[in-house]
Amino acid sequence: MMPESTDDSDKANTNRESQVKEDSEYVRLVIRNERTSEVETSQSQSLSRRESIIWWIKAIIGCIFTVIILLVFIKWGAPFLFQKILIPVLQWEATAFGRPVLALVIVASLALFPVFLIPSGPSMWLAGMIFGYGLGFVIIMAGTTVGMTLPYFVGLLFRDRIHQWLKRWPQKAAMIRLVGEGSWFHQFRVVAVFRISPFPYTIFNYAVVVTKMRFWPYFCGSIAGMIPESFIYIYSGRLMRTFADVQYGNHHLTRVEIVYNVISFIIAVITIVAFTVYAKRTLSQLESEEENNGEGSASNRGRLEMEPLPMENSKHPSFCSTL
Repeated sequence: MMPESTDDSDKANTNRESQVKEDSEYVRLVIRNERTSEVETSQSQSLSRRESIIWWIKAIIGCIFTVIILLVFIKWGAPFLFQKILIPVLQWEATAFGRPVLALVIVASLALFPVFLIPSGPSMWLAGMIFGYGLGFVIIMAGTTVGMTLPYFVGLLFRDRIHQWLKRWPQKAAMIRLVGEGSWFHQFRVVAVFRISPFPYTIFNYAVVVTKMRFWPYFCGSIAGMIPESFIYIYSGRLMRTFADVQYGNHHLTRVEIVYNVISFIIAVITIVAFTVYAKRTLSQLESEEENNGEGSASNRGRLEMEPLPMENSKHPSFCSTL
């Protein structure tokens, strides 16, 4: 009987030793994991602080450069702009054209410049300087409506080449792909947001044809998005003409006019910043919603897939089928 009891005691001791080893190993692993998590948390906090500091440094440097550029423009750029460009253009249009002919010239420039990827901002400034808010707004909207429609139909003729060209910029292509997703109202909303965002609208007019975007949401959304931009350009044109009259003419601003111009300038700057921030947030929200819904896989993310045209699916294609 003694050997059996000895064996039992040996087994018990072995079990205790193994249990102690397991407990010590568990404690060691738990402590190591806790220390690892603490280290990772501290590293993430330090990284976030570092990123925040870098962001503030970049913001301060950007503000300093912006102020320097603004001072340089006010000192040398603005006088050159007024003396060499603005005043000669105003004098030329006063002697060479009548107002009806000049209105047609501005409409034609706003309609044709986007087709050739030429910015139409100077034409909008000219419309604001000469025709003011009422007639200037009508002229700008008439010209930009045609200028947004023509590239859409021209782009349909070069759809394959535009698709190949967009593959060079996958991030921009992924943003453009958001336009063609969803219902009619979703497409209308995204197009309006793109119009008020810093995204180059001359490129957007052509790039949109490779998505599922239909014509009427594109048309209505473009008009809605161009309304605030038109008023901002008109105001900028009126302000430049006022400065030109004060600097190089015989006009003197009263205190009421000075206060009005300062307040309106501040409101215009706040409006531009607000629209830009809203557009960026909306686009970011749409991108996050698309990722959460699982509409794009990891292999297809950032890649623009060309959708078939409505005219390609019909046996009898027609001009109205693209609408």
